[in-house]
Amino acid sequence: MKLTATTSQGLEEILAKELGDLGAQDIAIQKRAVEFSGDQSLLYRACYELRTAIRVLKPIEYFRVRHESGLYSKIKKIDWSEYMDVRDTLAIDGIAHSRFFKHSKYVALKTKDAIVDQFRERYAQRPNVNLHSPTLRINIRITEDKCTVSLDASGDSLHQRGYRRETLDAPINEVLAAGMILLSGWQKDCDFIDPMCGSGTLPIEAGMIAYNIPAQKYRRQAFGFQKWKDYDAELWAKLKKEADRNKSDFTHHIYGYDHDFKAIRISERNLMNTDLEGKIKFGRQKFEKFEPLADKGLILLNPPYEERLKTGAIEDLYSMIGDRLKNHFAGYEAWIISSNIDALKKIGLRPSRKITLFNGPLLCKFLKFEMYAGSKKNKT
Repeated sequence: MKLTATTSQGLEEILAKELGDLGAQDIAIQKRAVEFSGDQSLLYRACYELRTAIRVLKPIEYFRVRHESGLYSKIKKIDWSEYMDVRDTLAIDGIAHSRFFKHSKYVALKTKDAIVDQFRERYAQRPNVNLHSPTLRINIRITEDKCTVSLDASGDSLHQRGYRRETLDAPINEVLAAGMILLSGWQKDCDFIDPMCGSGTLPIEAGMIAYNIPAQKYRRQAFGFQKWKDYDAELWAKLKKEADRNKSDFTHHIYGYDHDFKAIRISERNLMNTDLEGKIKFGRQKFEKFEPLADKGLILLNPPYEERLKTGAIEDLYSMIGDRLKNHFAGYEAWIISSNIDALKKIGLRPSRKITLFNGPLLCKFLKFEMYAGSKKNKT
């Protein structure tokens, strides 16, 4: 069957690699999505194991449309009784990038009207809408005049892992966090350090990668596919058991530090919602006083961008980060994400790689810095 996994812009290639590792076929990278082919087993595994997917969709219909009446009639021609009963509930996610359809919510509304009217005309009853926990979540995407109708196999967004029940302001998205770690090329052959860990997302995602824990291991809510008419409970139980058993060893350390006591307390409480207690260490430490704990390691930093700091303070912060890395972390690699391009220049180090990512709506640069002892020119 044809399937689609959506993701954040900049993570498409990483998601494609994840899908290839799961055995997906016909992989094609799109903007913020990857199309692929697979069977029901792969559909279930994609929802459970992919770290950089936001949603997994199963397209059921394609057509061209340029006006609302055409959208309504073509949606209504689909036999929705194949996918749900009149007593079931539904929710519609509409996405429109089109000169013909300006409002995504209106696309969702017309789709809902067509489905509800079909049931009412057939059974003199209509299914209800449930935006939070529907029986069937439907995705409608219109790009210019091309419409794709899909069933959402994931249900709630796959960034909601289940372990992060407390956060600070502007927490980094779990999918983005996992994507950053995978983009860094970390081979689990050294320590992982987040010196500004906030609510602990980066270290916990690193721990799940290090020990090969499935991305949705701690998810509390059901997946969308578990409510479908063709749901195979026996197959799902088998695949989940196999994924949960497939843990790996990790012989190095994962650290999360922050200057804020509250951040450390929240990180430790979030860690308690996982199997990683004792495998990740959180502690209070200011980065300007932080010293390396081993000869080499990987540092991932998500510093403040500027929201709560004055211009001078944010520049001083980034300058301090650069000085600390250069003078104390020879042999380390550091990756820093920020939407504040001017502040990034204050780091004063030449990045060896630049990647564009989005943290929510914020366009960010994800930069790699390699710290060498002495001159880089002398390295072979």
